[in-house]
Formats: sequence, structure tokens, C-alpha cells
Amino acid sequence: MGFDPRQWPSAGRSTRPITSNIDALLAENEALRLEVQRLRRELANRGHQAPYREPSRQRRPSDAGSNTNTVWVRVEQVQHWGEALAQQRGWSRLRAGDEAAGLQGLITTINRRSFQPHLSLEQRLDHLAPGLGRDLQAAVAGPRTKKRLAVLAAFALYGLSAREWLNDDPRRVVEDLLRELDRMERSGASASRSRRTRSDQRASDRQSRDQHTRDRQTQPHDPRRQEAYRVLGLRWGSSKEAVKQAHRRLVKQHHPDMGGSAEAFRRVNDAYQLLIA
Repeated sequence: MGFDPRQWPSAGRSTRPITSNIDALLAENEALRLEVQRLRRELANRGHQAPYREPSRQRRPSDAGSNTNTVWVRVEQVQHWGEALAQQRGWSRLRAGDEAAGLQGLITTINRRSFQPHLSLEQRLDHLAPGLGRDLQAAVAGPRTKKRLAVLAAFALYGLSAREWLNDDPRRVVEDLLRELDRMERSGASASRSRRTRSDQRASDRQSRDQHTRDRQTQPHDPRRQEAYRVLGLRWGSSKEAVKQAHRRLVKQHHPDMGGSAEAFRRVNDAYQLLIA
């Protein structure tokens, strides 16, 4: 652990040299001090996260043969948490919803993106701490009110740490639930737009093909378009890609800088603009 230089004999009374490795000793002391602080925090956290136990019930969840039970969540706690959440700013923006929206939809969404998406919330919590999901479902039994759903959503979001967040910072819980709901709604809207975009693109492609087929099957009836096709050296109803290729070839041929005719260059451009519009 090092030494205290104040207890070292003075230079006048002893010729024993003082070590030159003071920096290393101080660094070692600092590292040990930080390690002690870390261990103390870890012990404190473990003590803080211990499950609630009723005074007369002291068994662990694994002690199946005992007549007493560990209670992770009580009805009174759920009621207290619900009241605390209802007093926070932004609470009015939360909605109970259904399986596709609101708090119910959020619970479903969070479960689906977990490591075990096939599990229900109760099953997932029981994997984290045996009996936690069972006790939570028993504590919220009855109509799924907004308050009860908010507590369930908090457990879906935070897992075992939900009890600490609900006790210590209900304001943060409401903010996080709103943030997750916004994220869920944006994701749903983005997926919907993507589906519509793909559908619209397919419809647009079909319309383009149909129009091209009609153009090829229709006899010439517009003298201006017929002349434009002739200027570009194309047949009536040629595709837009054929029009573009002919235009690129002819503008190089008739460009005034390449010795071509300005009038011919203008006619090629006019024909291209008419047909590609």
C-alpha cells in the first residue's frame, strides 16, 4: 500500500536512501482506492436491487418446498406507481391503445425486438428473475387501465430495474415511454410509406408500359409528333430510351461547334423536347 514519508528518518539522522519510486507507489495507492470504491458501489447496488420481501416472508424463489413466497411486485406498489406516473408532465399524451398502438402496442413492440421475441412479457421477466413476471401479472390483474399499462410498459422497457426507475424517477419513466411511442409510430409510418411507395412505383411502371403499348399500336394522328419522330430518324411509338439515344447521336452530328447546322441542331432539340415531355 506504500508508506508515509513523514515517518521516514530525516537525512540528518540516517543515511538510508529514500526510494525514487514514489510515483509508482502513489499510482498503486490510487488504483487500490478506486477499486475499493467500485466494490462498495457494487455492493450498494446489489443491496438496492434486492427484491421486496414482506416481513414474514424470507424465502428465495427457488425454495419451492416452503410455505412462504417472495413477492417481487405488490398490488399496492402498482397503484402507487400508477399515481406517481399520472402526476408527471406528458402523462396526458400517453394512450392505452391496442395491440398495434399506444401502450399496449408498445409492450408488444418491445417484446418483439427483445432477444426472445417469441416470449410474452410475463415469460421474459420470469427469465430475468424467477417469479417476477408472475407477480407483476397478478398485481395488475383486472381491467388494463392506462396506469396499469404504463407500469407494464415500464417493466417491458427496463426489465428488473423498472422498480427502481418507478420509485426514484417517474418523470423519466414517462419521458422514456413517450420517446419509445414516438419511435414506434415513426417506424410504423415509415414502413407504411415504403409499402405505398413500392405499390405506387409498380402502378407507375404498369401505366408507363401500357401507355407505350398504346402509342405503338395507335396510328399517327399528331402531325407534330410524327414530324418529330421523322427528324430523329425513328418510327412512330418508339420508346423514350430510343428517343434519348437518337438525340445524343444527332446533337453530336449537328452541333455548330462540330461543323453542323445551327438550324438542324435546333430541330433535333425541339423534336426531343416534344417527344420526351
